[in-house]
Amino acid sequence: MNKLTSFLRSVAVASALTAALASAAYAAPKKDFKIAWSIYVGWMPWGYAADTGIVKKWADKYGITIEVKQFNDYVESINQYTAGAYDAVTITNMDALSIPAAGGVDTTAVIMGDFSNGNDAIILKGKSDLAAIKGQKINLVEFSVSHYLLARALETKKLAEKDVKVVNTSDADLAAAYKTPEVTAVVTWNPIVSEILGAKDAKKVFDSSQIPGEIMDLMVANTAVVKENPDFAKALVGIWYETTAKMNAAGADGKAAKEAMAKASGTDLAGFDSQLASTKLFDKPADAEAFTKSKTVGTTMDRVRKFLFEKELLGKGAKSVDAVGIELGDKSVLGDKANVKLRFDATYMDAAAKGKL
Repeated sequence: MNKLTSFLRSVAVASALTAALASAAYAAPKKDFKIAWSIYVGWMPWGYAADTGIVKKWADKYGITIEVKQFNDYVESINQYTAGAYDAVTITNMDALSIPAAGGVDTTAVIMGDFSNGNDAIILKGKSDLAAIKGQKINLVEFSVSHYLLARALETKKLAEKDVKVVNTSDADLAAAYKTPEVTAVVTWNPIVSEILGAKDAKKVFDSSQIPGEIMDLMVANTAVVKENPDFAKALVGIWYETTAKMNAAGADGKAAKEAMAKASGTDLAGFDSQLASTKLFDKPADAEAFTKSKTVGTTMDRVRKFLFEKELLGKGAKSVDAVGIELGDKSVLGDKANVKLRFDATYMDAAAKGKL
């Protein structure tokens, strides 16, 4: 073998080795994950779990790291997730469909955390009858569940959105906006609802207890990430049920956990308990799994997708309400089966219920 041949063979071997190493590195399982959450009574367990070591405990169990980031602006947290900066995010069922799913990001609801049972509300200034909303400007986060709640409320009075004027307002600004003379009606969620209702002229005229089960609060994750890293989903579920069990425990431990969550959300224990009372919290995996697989989810998501299609929020060029496929807990699909982008998956809640995490 001459020197040139030997050299070329060495180069070939080195190149092959480099390629193999690069391929191995590429194929190496993901170890670092990031989740985003925002202030809401049903999502406070995530901040508490991060602060008290519960997140680290479950991450360590599966040999991964999980970074938990709180966002003051709910919509921004969703945008960051949709852009790929985060692997998972706390989000409502409607927003999961209208933003990441409609934007082409295949998303899986790993945890059915709760449904709002009074936490989302319409508040009028100085008026106690919902019918008085006609002709008013309504401050809310446009195209969010608040917008949906408004639409459902208007239906009960045989009104339509054309009978009011929606003013898009960040959730971070709503409480302050209500204090100004120009703002006479708001639609929002807790803890902002409780803060606004502290004003003497604030009157709650409609809330989510009147449409039970329709505003679901989820922990969703990128579907590809979950498929490639099921341990991440298992860790999320483990974190959730350990934390909710702790907050619901009798005695000093449960009280201390709720007090910490209350403080983090800007209220006291009584205020937090009041918000919890208007939340159907799924703190037991069997209950969460049953609800996820129930017909309620399909009925609600059908109503939600129709609302979004009317608002032209099912993605660019969506020609029908079926544009985005939604896989339900029983594996049936609403919409385009070839374009499923939102999935309600009870797999990991089922594992928790069976003690198999």
